[in-house]
Amino acid sequence: MQSKFTKYEFSILSIVLVSYFMTVLDVSVVITALPKIQTDLNLSTANLTWVQNAYTIIFGGLLLLGGRLGDIIGRKHVFNFGLVIFGLGSLLVGLANSPMWLIIARGFQGAGAAALAPSTLALLMDSIPAGEKRIRAVADYGAVAGIGASLGLVIGGLFASLLSWRYAFFVNVPIAIVMFIWATKAVRSSRSQKGSFDGIGSLLSLLGMISLVYGILLVSESSTAWDWIIAAVILLGLFIWREAKVAQPIMPLRVFKNSERAGAYLARMLFLGAMMAFWFFITQFLQEVYGFSPLMAGLGFFPMTIANFISALQVSKLTAKFGNGMTLVGGLVLTIIGMFWLSFAGNGSNYVLAIALPMILIGAGQGAVLSPLTTAGIAQINARDAGAASGVVNVAHQVGGSLGLALLVVLSSVVANSNSLVIRTDWALRGGVAFLVIALILTFIMIVPKKNKN
Repeated sequence: MQSKFTKYEFSILSIVLVSYFMTVLDVSVVITALPKIQTDLNLSTANLTWVQNAYTIIFGGLLLLGGRLGDIIGRKHVFNFGLVIFGLGSLLVGLANSPMWLIIARGFQGAGAAALAPSTLALLMDSIPAGEKRIRAVADYGAVAGIGASLGLVIGGLFASLLSWRYAFFVNVPIAIVMFIWATKAVRSSRSQKGSFDGIGSLLSLLGMISLVYGILLVSESSTAWDWIIAAVILLGLFIWREAKVAQPIMPLRVFKNSERAGAYLARMLFLGAMMAFWFFITQFLQEVYGFSPLMAGLGFFPMTIANFISALQVSKLTAKFGNGMTLVGGLVLTIIGMFWLSFAGNGSNYVLAIALPMILIGAGQGAVLSPLTTAGIAQINARDAGAASGVVNVAHQVGGSLGLALLVVLSSVVANSNSLVIRTDWALRGGVAFLVIALILTFIMIVPKKNKN
């Protein structure tokens, strides 16, 4: 018989899941709305890419600082601060009347998400004791990551077609206000730790991530790409060196000493890289090749969303029966089969056979992957590093998506050597399959041997 959450635990879980859902949703909600945004604000193709990247790079680049701030000054303070910044950023995005305003506002929104996301997982770990209830709570948290990303595509298309893409961001404002009031009353203040903030380390990681993603995006267009990539390697190298030296690092390197956690971070980056490319290219494919409206393109992902939801609800039962590692293996195998199948879609393909059926496999796989990856990413972590480990989980999620998408966009352009969206999509998806296969190998080597159901 499953033990029930106490009233306090259920309240915290609800606050955590709704808040995390907002941050994940905003990664994908913009994708189906991009054509409308481009038309309304007369965005260039380069600026259009940065509407997405401004959010994910700032989100990923500041996550480590956000997680460490929660450890030092308390999760509740950082969580509430994140809600304020995220809500204000969402309002500014909705009011944007120029490309630069929109891109800056998306970055501001990403900064709020960077404070929110690691605080949510750390709050969950603080409030729910280790054991069966925490396993279920972490499974729900991981499920929100997949469901939020899938549902964001539907919501983005819905608002873009029926109202305005702006409402996809305005809707965050009242939710953030309600969550702020609720959290202020319900969340207990966590014990803060003595220490200082590693501002230099945070700056090095942020600049390194921006340089790396920007350099990869320029590979097929400019010879200066390698200058950016070399700068990124230097900056990230300095960041790692600094983290090994300072007393209060934003990313304690001891977090990576556990092979299960390290494997989970690497596998998560690869998985999200493949999934971001899938969402990015298939959204365009449905609108340009099949002629779907933004609403129909969003609804075109509905089979995946439903499969994801059903699969995610079964994760706690599957991990109890088969273990965390083998549940993850099963999810990755389903996703690999679905993405490989989808990579053969063409101009005259039947939607049900070529798109919907493989999407069901991808959705079921994603639902069974993200929760076990989250569990493995915080395995055996101590309380003082809970925020940092939560930050690394979310960094792997966001940075993996940005880097993976950039790499697969370049791959699809260079290898396909064609302007055909169909050919570029097929190659991007096959590159995604390669990412997933590597993630599967890492899972067998680093996560499955632990046989740790928690």
